[in-house]
Amino acid sequence: MSEKKNDDFVVQIPEKNNTFEDQRPLMGSAATGSQRPGATMANPLSSIDNSPVLSVLSYCLASMSMTVVNKYVVSGSSWNLNFFYLAVQSIVCIAAIFICRQAGMIRFAPFDMQKGKRWFPISCLLVGMIYTGTKALQYLSVPVYTIFKNLAIIVTAYGEVLWFGGKVSPGALLSFGLMVLSSIVAAWADIQAAVSGSGHSGSKTAAVSTLNAGYAWMGLNVFCSAAFVLGMRKVIKRMNFKDWDTMFYNNFLTIPVLIVCSLIAEDWSSENMARNFPVETRNKLFIGMVYSGLAAIFISYCSAWCIRVTSSTTYSMVGALNKLPIALSGLVFFDAPVTFGSVSAIAIGFVSGIVYAVAKMRQSEESKGGLPSTNQQVMSSSSQSNKDAERS
Repeated sequence: MSEKKNDDFVVQIPEKNNTFEDQRPLMGSAATGSQRPGATMANPLSSIDNSPVLSVLSYCLASMSMTVVNKYVVSGSSWNLNFFYLAVQSIVCIAAIFICRQAGMIRFAPFDMQKGKRWFPISCLLVGMIYTGTKALQYLSVPVYTIFKNLAIIVTAYGEVLWFGGKVSPGALLSFGLMVLSSIVAAWADIQAAVSGSGHSGSKTAAVSTLNAGYAWMGLNVFCSAAFVLGMRKVIKRMNFKDWDTMFYNNFLTIPVLIVCSLIAEDWSSENMARNFPVETRNKLFIGMVYSGLAAIFISYCSAWCIRVTSSTTYSMVGALNKLPIALSGLVFFDAPVTFGSVSAIAIGFVSGIVYAVAKMRQSEESKGGLPSTNQQVMSSSSQSNKDAERS
């Protein structure tokens, strides 16, 4: 629910940006520079707070755990309450944001009705993106879902070419080809596993039908994801939002939409609730639903932490390399079939992510006409759009 969906679209800038500074209070006192000279080495917490390795591992763990928890919640044989689940995520996220603001850890502007009306269409696009994402994850394995999510990068990149005058470098084009290849290999391996009965319960026909439904939802999710990112970039230029403002409005405005959709489209009878929340797993499901809402905050925090204590190059590569542990987590925690095809698809997707990250960094270097410094910071989509607005 955060801007985690935009991690693949990273922009390097040579100067400091206001958004990053606004996020810095969340990092603790070490980030604000309020400690006395020499206190950093004496304070173990400061050593942890400024550890590049720990920040990278925390970012990877946060994003991986959110995918795994989402898969666990929606994987029940009778699960059909996706809108309700997403509403709980948003409510938990908003509650956590307000608690952090009251504690002085983060800052964002109060809700403005006029801005809310202008931002509401973007929140509707977000609902489409996260709903189709959970439906795709419900029917597909985590590795296949992770691999196919890369296709949204391609659609978004060409959308930026059409609407924002962007360009696709040869390196990015190569990575797009690898992403498409990895998706084809993953689909082929998944269908072969379904036909052979590996990793799928029930008849072969039912297994293939489940995969077809998953691919259909995944296709919708790719276009919904691109529409959300492009639409947000278009609108945010006129909103003067910082990252926490974007996160607040996104989650706050989706709550009524998700609740209304749940009340209209989902079965709230006691029988259906009992099927979705069986007694033996009820508490685990509730814990998972709450954690998934908090994970959005964790991912935003760990992203800002990683940016602060590492370089933009490191952060870009972490975003690319992070796809591998997420895909592998599906093989470890769930019954995703381990075949030559599935492992090959993960490997190709992993390489495509690295090629894409390198291509974006080279493109950024060429646009600046020089080599980047190691302490350059990274802009999220909202920050980059704000900078575009200032230039226009």
